[in-house]
Amino acid sequence: MPLYEHVFLARQDISPQQVDTLVEQFKGVVEANGGSVAKTELWGMKTLAFRIKKNRKAHFTMFNIEAPHAAVAEMERQMRINEDIIRFMTLKVEEFEEGPSAMMQKRDRDERKDRERGRRRDDEGGEFGAPVTGEEA
Repeated sequence: MPLYEHVFLARQDISPQQVDTLVEQFKGVVEANGGSVAKTELWGMKTLAFRIKKNRKAHFTMFNIEAPHAAVAEMERQMRINEDIIRFMTLKVEEFEEGPSAMMQKRDRDERKDRERGRRRDDEGGEFGAPVTGEEA
């Protein structure tokens, strides 16, 4: 069966419980049409780059779906008529990526601090990216 990654955006003014209800509803549509949802990730509420249907933020959710095209088409049809869904996108993929998606991976704060230290040292005439020792800090 084909594999799909599907992301949808729900309106900012609905509650997280309503988002969970939407997730269960669309999972049910896929499963009723002979498919399965391998993974679900709730990415939370994020700010949009531009307003979509008068919304500045949205609840983001991703599905990894293994289903026939008809199941995905039916899910998309129901999303089009649901007023709580403001956007969605489905991509056909060769295989699912292992582990959490890029949106769920925690960025290493120490890595950012090292970059900031490197910029400070560069501004002071030091070598960019050189480690900062205790005496210099």
